[in-house]
Amino acid sequence: MKKLILVMAICISINTIAQSPSARFKDGLKIFLNDDSTKYIQGTGLAQIWFRYNDNNPGSTIYGTPKKETFDVGLRRVRYQVMGQVTKKVFFYTQFGINSFNSLSARKPGLFLHDVTAEYKVFKNYITIGGGLNGWNGTSRYTSSGVGNILGMDLPTIEETTNDVSDQFVRKLGVYAKGQIGGLDYRFSAANPFPIQNSLTTVAALSGTNSAAYSTKAPEMQYQGYVKWQFFDKESNLLPYSAGSYLGKKRVLNVGGGFTYQKDAMWYRNANMDTLSTPLQQFALDVFYDSYLNKEKQNAITAYVAFLNYDFGPNYIRNAGAMNTANGTVGTASFNGTGNNIPLIGTGQVAYAQAAYLFKKDLLGKNGTLQPYASGSYAVYQKLKDPVLIFDIGVNWIIAGQNSKISLDYQSRPIFNTDSNGDLRETKNARRGQIVLQYQVSF
Repeated sequence: MKKLILVMAICISINTIAQSPSARFKDGLKIFLNDDSTKYIQGTGLAQIWFRYNDNNPGSTIYGTPKKETFDVGLRRVRYQVMGQVTKKVFFYTQFGINSFNSLSARKPGLFLHDVTAEYKVFKNYITIGGGLNGWNGTSRYTSSGVGNILGMDLPTIEETTNDVSDQFVRKLGVYAKGQIGGLDYRFSAANPFPIQNSLTTVAALSGTNSAAYSTKAPEMQYQGYVKWQFFDKESNLLPYSAGSYLGKKRVLNVGGGFTYQKDAMWYRNANMDTLSTPLQQFALDVFYDSYLNKEKQNAITAYVAFLNYDFGPNYIRNAGAMNTANGTVGTASFNGTGNNIPLIGTGQVAYAQAAYLFKKDLLGKNGTLQPYASGSYAVYQKLKDPVLIFDIGVNWIIAGQNSKISLDYQSRPIFNTDSNGDLRETKNARRGQIVLQYQVSF
């Protein structure tokens, strides 16, 4: 009887809210709190499911069993967001979920916080200040990527250089300022990096000479900034995450530049075995273009190019692979390491680019349209004698915008080994690839 009374009370409460003149449900899970719709609470959700074949790196094993190839299904991302404009000047934002869950992950993963921020609009859109666990990063456009509208199958992780090492999937605890003044859009932040001792990923320890690693000293503050000039349509800066494609709904041309700096973030041993501290420094310039060709048909082109300069100290290199397909190596293992690892981040310079063409919105009738794309990175790192060339080609089947999308992607990656002179070089005939079919659903 008590349960029946409780259910009836909940139903009556929901009906009362829905009928209230100050609260209306529309635009999905969005509740407007006043008549002019300037105050609201909104909820969103997203899932990206991978079906993958990977040609594993040489010597890869799963719990000691050699595995030349892997077929797996994984949850690349599951995210939920709750945000709200609670007064004319106060906005809050939260995001939680999981990342990279496959059969090798610890079972029963717990949802964790990605973002929890509150901000105050000081003066119009010119300046807003906020703080909390946030992704208001600098360096480049895709140091903070919007996961719901990625152009390709996955994020350009080469621009997320400290991902889960000294941050929480690119988020840190700190404060930020943002704003738009005419065509100028800016963001600056100061944050406390997480100590690497509590990272959930393996962080290389200091070893040898003239080879930098993350310092285990208490981390200094990290400062970041990114500024862009918007020539055509303005992009929203309500959230920190940049869109990969607007699917023919906008005309955007932005030129941007940014930086990241952290004192004594790294250390290394010199020839005398003295341990020296050195800063983490990053600088970037990039250009983003996304425009419809015909506004009614919504066919469009998208292009992005970035030049990135990374300084993590002498000869720093870090291998990484999304949702790794193996967990060990044996015998003839390469420098890449296990599964789908790549020498991804290091001290040196990187050129990254991506491009796509979106066919008209009704190319497949009620079944949507297609968006073929290509992307690639060319990195020249101090520690490696050959450049690191990674490229992807694929197609997005846009069924219902970004709410229902299927992506088919092929990625090719290099394999590095130590040669007879002790130099790390690409083994030219040993490239590996992976094919991923991803389904994205969001609301």
